[in-house]
Amino acid sequence: MAEETLVKKTLTPTVLMVILVTFAFAAFNANIAKAADANGNYSIEYVEHTVQMLRNGYVLVNDTMKINVTGQAPRYFLIGFPYKFAEHVLQCVAFNETNEFPVTLNTPLGERVGFYGVNITFPEGAPQIFTVVFVLSNDLIAPGEEGGYYASFPGLPSLTKPVTKCNVSIILPDASEQRYSMENLPEFTYNVSTSDASFLMAQDNLILVDFEELKSVITINEFGEIEGVDTYKIWNKSPIEVSLIDVTLPPNSSDPTVYDLFGRKIADEKDGLTQVTEKPDQYRITKLQVRADESTWFTMRYKLPKEFINHESSNMFKFNITLFKNLNVYIKQASVTFILPEGARITSLNAFEEKTESAYSVTRNVFQETFTIEKSGLTYLDAYDFAVALTYEYNPLWLSFRPTLWVWALAVVGCAVVFVWKRPKAPSPVAVPSVAAGLRPEHIKAFVETYEEKRKIISELESLESRVRKGKIPRRRYKVQKKTLETRLNILSRSLAEGKERLRGAGGKYADLMRQLEVAETEINEIESNIRSIDARHARGDLSLEAYRRLLADYQGRKERAETAITGIMLRLREEIR
Repeated sequence: MAEETLVKKTLTPTVLMVILVTFAFAAFNANIAKAADANGNYSIEYVEHTVQMLRNGYVLVNDTMKINVTGQAPRYFLIGFPYKFAEHVLQCVAFNETNEFPVTLNTPLGERVGFYGVNITFPEGAPQIFTVVFVLSNDLIAPGEEGGYYASFPGLPSLTKPVTKCNVSIILPDASEQRYSMENLPEFTYNVSTSDASFLMAQDNLILVDFEELKSVITINEFGEIEGVDTYKIWNKSPIEVSLIDVTLPPNSSDPTVYDLFGRKIADEKDGLTQVTEKPDQYRITKLQVRADESTWFTMRYKLPKEFINHESSNMFKFNITLFKNLNVYIKQASVTFILPEGARITSLNAFEEKTESAYSVTRNVFQETFTIEKSGLTYLDAYDFAVALTYEYNPLWLSFRPTLWVWALAVVGCAVVFVWKRPKAPSPVAVPSVAAGLRPEHIKAFVETYEEKRKIISELESLESRVRKGKIPRRRYKVQKKTLETRLNILSRSLAEGKERLRGAGGKYADLMRQLEVAETEINEIESNIRSIDARHARGDLSLEAYRRLLADYQGRKERAETAITGIMLRLREEIR
């Protein structure tokens, strides 16, 4: 009996240990099976790997793939490329014909190192066919021999499963295309391709220019006429001066004209502006001079046909347009503002509440409404975000609004004149020669030209500061050039002070223009002081990066509006010379 009890006590812990180990292995196998199910049971039938280089050197990597699901559809999908491209990733989107999928950037590609991966989440399970697009910066472009360029890009996709067939297409800026295929592409493929083609700097293939900003304003007047104004800020990153720039206008645009920073016409369809034959929405500017490592602004004005507006009922109109469908460059920051006629009221917009990538806003003034779309990182893939279909209500009686105001104003002025005329007349004062009589057209011309030269020197100083910060020029050379420019700026400032007094003394509209000019100049000086202040606060750590960027964007927007006001004043003065 004692021996039987001893056997029971000895066997019981052993049996318990066996049972626990069995359950542990079962749970472990269940977790493995669960993980496998979460990742999905599927194989990759094919991948269409397309590398497209935009005209300003940015690279689009498009991977369209088909998967065959043998069990539960995967809830996520990993894709990537060698990690050397990580710092050049600007944007990534994943989508199929009906949906866009959430993307998590810079995630591990399985358990392998040396890869940059992204995780695509499928809330309802992966579709059979879907597309992933990466946008890579033009810093991957490097100068080659004999004035050409070489580009580096991911020649093959990196996946966590093998691919039965991979078709590769490489589309170069000159529209030439290279194709090849691979069977049984292994998982975790590591490939860095360097293009064999050298892009000549004859400005027919690739222009290494950054489109820093685009501000587009499309105005609809009371007669249904549509006019567009696109203002670009570009930076020449190539080692030589660039004189050729391609821009894309809305479809069916007409009468395009290009103006420089100071509002002077530099190109039109008769001279310096040509339409690209194979792409009717694109125009090539051939007279814009931008030196190496410098930036500039230019503006394109154009007209759009009335066909974009549908008259749906007596007072209801619908405006339909899709922008940037054929855009062949990458634009860092873009905004499009639609200005409706005075008295018009927006009644509906097309699903802009559902957009997440682009910000939109509606501004309502006393007599006018405007609609604005903003987007960071713009390519032709974002044309959906700029497919505008807005309906507005407009009463044609508003056509008489301005004339009626003028009639009332003239009536009030007429009554005042009659009242003053019938008052007893005081003795006639001694006539004093008018100051305006001494103002001649050459005085106005000299003032405008001097002011434009001053703005040019200020722009050169800003460019000089940027170049020395980037180490593009030696400090000694920087100091010499800065002193020369500042000396010239002081001389111009004294001359402009005299010109302002002469124009202010002329009275009337000239005095009003000088007052507006001083207001704009004061605004710019105050903004520049504020920018220096937030730079210092951010450097000390007193201001967060998000708050710094928000304030900087606000100050830069105010500065640009003030500079635009100054450009308008100079244009009005130029009109007085003609």
